[in-house]
Amino acid sequence: MRNVLGRLVTDLSKKLSVHAVAALLLLSAAASAYSAPKTVLVLGDSLSAEYGLARGAGWVALAEQKLKDEKIDAAIVNASVSGETTSGGRTRLPALLDKYKPAVVVIELGANDGLRGLPVNAAQANLRAMSETAAKAGAKVMLIGMRIPPNYGRDYSDKFFAMYGTLSKEFNAPLVPFMLDGVADKTQLFQADRLHPLAQAHPTILANIWPVLQKTIKTK
Repeated sequence: MRNVLGRLVTDLSKKLSVHAVAALLLLSAAASAYSAPKTVLVLGDSLSAEYGLARGAGWVALAEQKLKDEKIDAAIVNASVSGETTSGGRTRLPALLDKYKPAVVVIELGANDGLRGLPVNAAQANLRAMSETAAKAGAKVMLIGMRIPPNYGRDYSDKFFAMYGTLSKEFNAPLVPFMLDGVADKTQLFQADRLHPLAQAHPTILANIWPVLQKTIKTK
């Protein structure tokens, strides 16, 4: 009887050890996953792609440095392309989500649609589709809005600006209403084409974006 009890105690100890090791491994894996930096995917146009600027001078690069300075454990992937429209972003997004698996997707698109006078409903449908696709992939969507000159009439420009607010409410997505606030009315802050801000304007652009971006990353 004593031998039987001894074996039972030994077997129980072994099982407990195995379970303890398994529990430690699970905790270790969870800790590693938690400590992994969050990926922030920026899907934008020339305003985010450093068009006409030295590398590292645009607001996205400045945001990367600010993340480091404030010791926020996140990394930015800048997938912005000069000339990009909402249609192009919608086409490219699925592959980017699959490749980078971002925690946050920042969508800065629409300006080229507006400058070309493309239908607002079409741009809004594309932004909606991107927001839905990102959300289904488990990413938090953040929108960066834009205003355009009334070249195509006040009604068009008003509807264009309003679509960002509409989508922000629809998806509960954090919104920067106008990324060029404090810049758009200062011609001296633009390149010769009058469309793309100079490097010295990008700290102001980041100041418009950063509070929303920081909160979005920390709450994801």
